[in-house]
Amino acid sequence: MKKKVYKVKPTKKQMRVIVEYWKQMCAMQNRFYRGIGQLETIMEKDTGIKDIEFIMCDNCYIGIGNADRSMKLIQLDPV
Repeated sequence: MKKKVYKVKPTKKQMRVIVEYWKQMCAMQNRFYRGIGQLETIMEKDTGIKDIEFIMCDNCYIGIGNADRSMKLIQLDPV
């Protein structure tokens, strides 16, 4: 098997820039998921449904349900 030869090889300067953007993306992602968690906590309080949460499948939110699956999944109707 032939070894893969990559045409683009970032320089050390480019790698420093890339690493900074990676850090920014991770920080944004952490803020997003923290916000989702806060929203789920408020939704649990407002509905009175224990452990209600946004359900993910294949990295996409697909509906709302609860952790022990004792309620039917509520899905948004596609427009």
